[in-house]
Amino acid sequence: MRRPANQRERTIVELAARLADDFALRAAEHDRDGTFPFENYDLMRDCGYLRLTVPEEFGGMGASLYELMLAQERLAMGDAATALAVNMHLTPIGQWAGIWRITRNPAIEDVLRRAGENTLVWAGFTSEPGVENVIMGAKTRATRAPGGYIVDGYKVFCTNIEVATDFTVSVQHDDPVHGPELLLLKVSRDSPGLRPVRNWDVAGMRSTQSGDLEIKSLFVPEHNVVHRQPIGQYNETIARTILCWGVSSFGAVYSGIGAGAIEWARQQVARRNRQTDPAVRQLFAEMEVLLETGRAVAYRHAQEVREEQIFEQLTIQEVMARSALAKMVPVNNTIAIMQKIIDAVGSAAFQRKQPFERMLRDAHAGPFMPFSNLAAYRLFAANVFGEELAPTGPALDLDEARAAAARAVGSSR
Repeated sequence: MRRPANQRERTIVELAARLADDFALRAAEHDRDGTFPFENYDLMRDCGYLRLTVPEEFGGMGASLYELMLAQERLAMGDAATALAVNMHLTPIGQWAGIWRITRNPAIEDVLRRAGENTLVWAGFTSEPGVENVIMGAKTRATRAPGGYIVDGYKVFCTNIEVATDFTVSVQHDDPVHGPELLLLKVSRDSPGLRPVRNWDVAGMRSTQSGDLEIKSLFVPEHNVVHRQPIGQYNETIARTILCWGVSSFGAVYSGIGAGAIEWARQQVARRNRQTDPAVRQLFAEMEVLLETGRAVAYRHAQEVREEQIFEQLTIQEVMARSALAKMVPVNNTIAIMQKIIDAVGSAAFQRKQPFERMLRDAHAGPFMPFSNLAAYRLFAANVFGEELAPTGPALDLDEARAAAARAVGSSR
């Protein structure tokens, strides 16, 4: 269905559409060969798409979460793998932009300025074998060293690793005073002690090339600690950033796969003059309901984040559940759309030369991305029965953060 949009939203979507149509020309080749689309990043850098969520004062478009969802859905219609990869840059920048507006943290400002100058591409590497909840713990370890930490560990599903200039890694540090804590550390790509492992050989999202990262004796200075929290606790900063932006925006990428697949199916049906078949029409109507339902859940979440209601009135566990829902519903609805397309189109959907075959494989990467379906169901059920799955750390003192930011701004004048 068409939806209303203001001029700014139309401009952002039109930019994404131009890129998507171009990326679609190469998507099958990159998928077949498992090659990373470096040329797509060159185009996104040149046209400003990599600056989509950079604050306007630093040369970006200052896109909100809702605007990001609109753009990413349209981009994924042409090439879902590129959309998923660049999401790992766009969402952290958008997340940190929101925190910077509250705190005026100079380290965050440096990241945003570099992103606005096109000298930084970001990513976040938290996934590890055997660690289901990566926002609460890690196997990668950091030990104290003069001026910082020495890090050793192994990360998997490192999406955007092929182009990221900087990234965060999650680690566990056993503090002798405060006990085990989770740290997020800012790392430069050229730091000694990093070895990308190019072992990405999967069924879908092949051209993301989300290989592994081996970390040995990596030194990270103290000032590159961007976040810390006790192991096993929920945290408001993580909720405001990784969950509300990162997790929920995955849903938009998968809605884009569904929307692109529906358009391909519509063309196939029209070519065969089957659009008047009542059974086919019913299937397309059901697809539209699934697509719009997923969008509605995601867009409601974006509105709640923008208006701060989600943080003012809900617990962090409830915030996590709503972030998971905004990702889970579009993903699962897209997979349901794929089956209906197979029913409507028939044998054409089974041909490898058709883009639907790639879309079908890409769609099935969604359910195990965070939050996985099972992890999301645990959250939903716990909230229904009023159970606390983990303790929640101290709430952010926004008034004090804003006052400190105002003092910092005032002292710089």
